Amino acid sequence: MKTSELQGAALDWAVAKCEGATETAPQKFYGWKGALFGYSTNWSQGGPIIEREKLVIAPSNHWGSPRAWYANTTGRNKFHVLYGLTPLIAAMRCYVTSKLGDEVEIPKELK
Repeated sequence: MKTSELQGAALDWAVAKCEGATETAPQKFYGWKGALFGYSTNWSQGGPIIEREKLVIAPSNHWGSPRAWYANTTGRNKFHVLYGLTPLIAAMRCYVTSKLGDEVEIPKELK
């Protein structure tokens, strides 16, 4: 799946994989009360990644569309710019792209 299209559980799963989660099978990714990881919706989980990776987030010129925000990497050999409806979605897509590339194999249960 294209990293630029990841959202929801699929995006959170990919971020967990980048963070070194060893239990990345979908049945172990979710606890009995729901998602264990909410990187793309919870600032307490996604925020530290943004800070650590020095991602830049800003509003784009596409207000009201799925490209309302963008995030990019800084100080890297390869520059990545990804968009999202929210700052966290844009940032997490950018992070995943910087670590795993433009396409990611996502378990079919999360698509």
